[in-house]
Amino acid sequence: MKKSYLLLASMLLLGFSACDTARQTQDTETRAPIASTDGGPTPTGAVMSKNGLRVFAFNDSQQYPESQLRLNVPPADGVVEAGPVEFSYELSNFQLTRMTPHSNAEHMANSQQGQHIHNIVDNEPYTAHYETTFTKELKEGDHVILSFLSRSYHESLKHKGAYDLRMVTAGKPAERMQFDMKAPHMFYSRPKGEYVGPDTKRIMLDFYLVNTELSAKGNKVRATINGTEFMLDKWMPHIIEGLPMGETTIKLELVDNNGNLIPGPYNSVERKITLKES
Repeated sequence: MKKSYLLLASMLLLGFSACDTARQTQDTETRAPIASTDGGPTPTGAVMSKNGLRVFAFNDSQQYPESQLRLNVPPADGVVEAGPVEFSYELSNFQLTRMTPHSNAEHMANSQQGQHIHNIVDNEPYTAHYETTFTKELKEGDHVILSFLSRSYHESLKHKGAYDLRMVTAGKPAERMQFDMKAPHMFYSRPKGEYVGPDTKRIMLDFYLVNTELSAKGNKVRATINGTEFMLDKWMPHIIEGLPMGETTIKLELVDNNGNLIPGPYNSVERKITLKES
C-alpha cells in the first residue's frame, strides 16, 4: 500500500512540474486571448508575448461599412505641374472632424481634430487632412498616392470603398517609375512620431494592404519591433504594449508563407518613433 501511495505522489509531482514548465514556456510565446481590464481594445485571437512586449490584434472599433472615398483631383495617371498640387476628394457616409464614438478613443493616441483622411505619397509618412480639399507639394517625378479614411485615433477603414490608390506624374521626369497596380502592396501608416505620457502605454500598429490578404497559411506581415519579430496573419490594427521610453524601431515586411519578402517597392519599410514620459 505504501508503494502505491509513493507511486501516486510521484506521478502527481511530475504532473505539477510539467504544467509549471508549460506555463513558463508559454509566457515567452503566443498565449490565449486576454480581455482588456481597463476598457481598452479587446484582443482578437492570440496575444503574442516576447522580450517584454505584448502584441495583439483588435477589431472592436466603430464600423463604417457604407463609407466611401474617391480622389477626384489630381486624376489617376494624370500629369500636374511640380510644386503645390490641389487634392480634392468626394466623400460619402463619413464625417470628417467627428470624434469616433468608441471607448478606444480614450485608450490610445487620439486626434483632437477628429476623423480624417490619411494621404500617403510614395509610402512616406502620411499627412492627416480634416477637409476634402487641400494642397500638397509634389516633386518632379511619378508618384504613388494612397488615400484612406481614418478614425479619430488613426485606425484606417479597410473595406474596398474606403481607399483610393493611383499614380500621378508631376512635371516631366527624365526617369519613369514602374508600379504594378495589380500586384500585392503594403503601405505603412502607424505608429508615427512622438508619444507622450499616457499615450505611451498602448501603441497602435496599422498598415494598409492592396491586392492581398493575410492568413495563417498564406501571406503575412513580419513586424520587427526593436529586434523582436512578430508574425501578423490578420489584416487588423494591432496593439503594442511594453515599449521602453526613448526611440523604438519598427520594421514591417509583407512576406509569403515561407517568410520570403514579396516583391514590391513598399513591401519592406522601417520607421522610428519616440516615447517620452512627459
